[in-house]
Amino acid sequence: MTIHLCLVSAQATPNLTPLMDPATRPDEVILAVSADMAQRADWLEQVIRPRGIRLQRWRIDNPFDIQATREQILNQLSEHPRHDRFILNATGGTKPMSIAAYEIFRDFALPIFYVHPELDRLIWLHPKEQPAIDLADRLKLEDFLAAHGAGLQGRAQRQGLNPQQRDICHYLIEEIDRFSRPLRSLNWLANSAENGLRSKPLTELGQLDADLELLIDRFAANGFVQLKDQRLVFASEDDRFFVNGGWLELYVFDLCTQLRQQGPMQDLARNIQVRRHQRGQPVRNEIDVAALVDNRLFLLECKAKKWQGQGPGADALYRLDSLKDLLGGLNARAMLVSYQPLPDHDRQRGADLRIDLAAGRDLQRLKEKLKSWFWP
Repeated sequence: MTIHLCLVSAQATPNLTPLMDPATRPDEVILAVSADMAQRADWLEQVIRPRGIRLQRWRIDNPFDIQATREQILNQLSEHPRHDRFILNATGGTKPMSIAAYEIFRDFALPIFYVHPELDRLIWLHPKEQPAIDLADRLKLEDFLAAHGAGLQGRAQRQGLNPQQRDICHYLIEEIDRFSRPLRSLNWLANSAENGLRSKPLTELGQLDADLELLIDRFAANGFVQLKDQRLVFASEDDRFFVNGGWLELYVFDLCTQLRQQGPMQDLARNIQVRRHQRGQPVRNEIDVAALVDNRLFLLECKAKKWQGQGPGADALYRLDSLKDLLGGLNARAMLVSYQPLPDHDRQRGADLRIDLAAGRDLQRLKEKLKSWFWP
């Protein structure tokens, strides 16, 4: 029987991944929790309990006081009937918590490990002669997000492109220079059909562009829309979504699905609806495409629309930055994929926020870019 003592912090993944690997899975977990981390502990417990691992908590009253924390952990450990079976996961907690727990476990000659956040590797701090362990990638997106306080609304979607969808996606990417401008008008028409599946008249666009007519004909030939009385008519909301830029989300998801056959990727989904609570109020967010690689979250936002002024690009980038930190912790990564070229100020903002960008002609090499992004 083994017992992991985990120090709860804002970073859930290093406490969770050793519990999922059969080589390191304990029989029991004790969470050392300060008052400000109680909710984080709740989220962890929601993921751990269904796996049949026994759980309890040790309260830490003064997480920034080494001596007080040392006394609390020492008292709890000394009174536990199986204290000789303990293993310390020293990755989380405050630094004083980690130092106090480390000192006690060294005094008791008990094992101590640390989870390297980027390599997803369990490294032994004591005794040091034990070999490191590359942790198994057992987490799925649903559990990963739950451990970070996000509940899924409905089911994450994992179906990809059908042949007709793939045909038009490849056509749009191959002819990106030609269709960048007319696609903006097509998006406007499809967006105007949100209620009722009938767009505003094409005459409201003024003189019709020949390339826009070609685009409409191509979508119609593949069965996504009909042109009736100078309006676009969609058979379903799914078709309208696809024409209104949803094709790019599906295209990116399809590329990720292909890459999943070439390298280790433990989970992949698109159009994920999540709900979090912020200041007691439910907050809903949508994730276009998400992947888990080496227990690390990758988020992709896909935009086919035109960027106008200072607002939309900044909003998308700040939203991505916020979701990256909230849902994935310090090691999560995010990318904005845009069919339209990005203005220089948005490119600079993306660099400042450490968000990767793929825009305009970059999409013609997107598969290679994604491969090096997932596996640097």
